[in-house]
Amino acid sequence: MTVDVAGVFRAEHGRAVAVLTRVFGDLEIAEDAVQDAFAAAVEKWPANGVPPSPAGWIITTARNRAIDRLRRESVREDKHAQAALLHAEAELVEEGAVHDDRLRLIFTCCHPALALNVRVALTLRMLGGLTTAEIAHAFLVPEPTMAQRLVRAKAKIRAARIPYRVPYEADLPERVRGVLAVVYLIFNEGYAASSGETLVRDDLCAEAIRLGRLLVELMPDEPEAVGLLALMLLQASRRPARVAADGSLVRLSDQDRLLWDRSLIAEGHELVRRCLRRNQPGPYQLQAAINAVHTDAPTAAATDWPQILQLYDHLLTLDPTPVVALNRAVAVAEVHGPAEALTLIEDLDLGGR
Repeated sequence: MTVDVAGVFRAEHGRAVAVLTRVFGDLEIAEDAVQDAFAAAVEKWPANGVPPSPAGWIITTARNRAIDRLRRESVREDKHAQAALLHAEAELVEEGAVHDDRLRLIFTCCHPALALNVRVALTLRMLGGLTTAEIAHAFLVPEPTMAQRLVRAKAKIRAARIPYRVPYEADLPERVRGVLAVVYLIFNEGYAASSGETLVRDDLCAEAIRLGRLLVELMPDEPEAVGLLALMLLQASRRPARVAADGSLVRLSDQDRLLWDRSLIAEGHELVRRCLRRNQPGPYQLQAAINAVHTDAPTAAATDWPQILQLYDHLLTLDPTPVVALNRAVAVAEVHGPAEALTLIEDLDLGGR
């Protein structure tokens, strides 16, 4: 019998950690319990078969094992264990403004007491189930560096007693930036997986888009949330044409545009128009507009590169990073020729970035 515990882990890890965090009120206890439950699944499922509800089995097993552990520790007068056990037995649910467990966990991890890059990395680990190597790849840093950041973040949470609770309405605006970054990095890891046998992880793409829709529903007046959803939809629309039969990447210029998902394109274009009407441009909205121009062209040759270059000029003023500059150089090459673009690329190395 083939038992895909790894597949269940990818699909259900975030939900399980989110539910257990709500139950115990402690992120570290939740993560350890879920890891224990998946270890038990690796041992038992091949012999006993996959249960009818794998997610339910993981959550129930994790909850029971965590309670057993806390009961043992609370006997030794561990005040933290006693508090977590009381929280679990009462199963108090503080509703607040966000009613989806996974989205609530994202907002909770994006606490302003933590540095932005730490918030994003921590949430990718807890909710996305990404490995330290995958997160390091997303941040363009060595794996040991990212491992140290995660360890320090957990230590700070425990030492500073940062609460893992549902945010209230007043807490949402100051956490939006980190939340949007988390959702988009989850999508990116799905859209161009840094590990595994496939280029695309549909489960992560779908989860990011689901969370993006929830964010727009939660904050309909936040233009960057709308822009992020538009960006993900427009990028996802090209997914059927991105991978060749042998699993290799098909470049945008070589893709069969008849395979693009027109319903996602239409929805993404409508969201971009909604952003334009608000006239409060931000990085995600501008990236969505760039993708809208690409998906509006019937052929690669018909792409409106001058418009894309104008959008990148604006994006570079808002987000002056080497990655944006490199992408802008591609547009420069299409409009003004490769010589000017190569000069721009060489200049990127001057700062050692």
